[in-house]
Amino acid sequence: MAEANISVDQDQFTCPVCLDLLKDPVTIPCGHNYCKKCISDCWDQDDRKGIYRCPLCKHSFTQRPGLGKNMVIAEMVEKLKIRLQAAAPTDPPASVHTGPHVQCDSCTEIKQKAVKSCLECRSSYCQNHLEQHENLFRGKGHNLMDATGRLQEMICPRHGKMLEIYCRTDQQCICMMCLVDEHKSHDTVSTGVARAEKQKHLGEMQIKLNQKCQKKEEDVQELREAVASHKRYAQAAVEDSERIFTELIRSIEKRRSEVTQLIRDQERAAVSRAEIKLARLEKEINELRRKDAELKQLSETQDHVHFLQSLSSASVSVSGSTDGYTVSSHLSFDDVIRSVSQLRDKLQQFCREETDRITETVKPIQVIIAPEYETREEFLQLKWQKPIFL
Repeated sequence: MAEANISVDQDQFTCPVCLDLLKDPVTIPCGHNYCKKCISDCWDQDDRKGIYRCPLCKHSFTQRPGLGKNMVIAEMVEKLKIRLQAAAPTDPPASVHTGPHVQCDSCTEIKQKAVKSCLECRSSYCQNHLEQHENLFRGKGHNLMDATGRLQEMICPRHGKMLEIYCRTDQQCICMMCLVDEHKSHDTVSTGVARAEKQKHLGEMQIKLNQKCQKKEEDVQELREAVASHKRYAQAAVEDSERIFTELIRSIEKRRSEVTQLIRDQERAAVSRAEIKLARLEKEINELRRKDAELKQLSETQDHVHFLQSLSSASVSVSGSTDGYTVSSHLSFDDVIRSVSQLRDKLQQFCREETDRITETVKPIQVIIAPEYETREEFLQLKWQKPIFL
């Protein structure tokens, strides 16, 4: 309810001429209140006619009324200012505004947020002062733009004129005075035509960026599949090696460990190389997406000059190779498995030959030939049993 009261009070104590809080308030005979300076300026213009009118109700006076400060109104205006200042902290901080907060150039007490800027007057106006501006300059061709805080960027710093021309020769925006001065013989077009040309080029750049990004994503997918394939083949090789080594006796336990370590080292080396390239590609994709977002935001702006001035700094190179990173998806351990199998066969053959020789040499002793155990645990459980003599 407090905000509603403040809103009503502020309307009651607003000068009908300047649309701001009353300053040095005076009350004229018809009962309306004005800033002393505002009503004095109005009546100064009426001195030639000899009839003084109230700007609000149009009541006329044949003699210019005297102006005395209304102390009651002045005191209430001061109280209202205190209440408005106390209510100000409830406004959202500047960091949460959806757009730039440009202040009205015509507000003299509490600055209101500007909604439009006039390119001819080079000023920004809140809603109330914008209506006053339109009433004063209706039909005079004043160009209005959204109050973005970039009004000065639209003005030539050398001549103070509007930037309406784009110089292709120097790649910059210029005014009409620049056109007849240092850019006289240059290739020039309007900012609208230049924007259309640049917009087309920007679209081509975005297409190339998207194509490059798509190619990088395909490379990432290929690398992911290669990494998964490396891990599958490595795991299969380890399992095969484990199966073979469980068939061997304790004397080659150390060899089994060395072969397993060799496989793991090759796996880590291959996966490490692929993951480094994967991280690099993902970083490049993020950078390409960020640049694409900047170009998209720039392409959607309605401000021609801002677009042209920002394009050179926002442009990104879309040249360069888009070739993918080639990583083999097949990491073969066939040679390792083949070597281990041959070692097993040779050891088993050697055991059979040696057992036959011992049997022929030591007749009274029957040697228990170790069975081919199904698991390594079975072998370890029986290895310390004493031989049985017949």
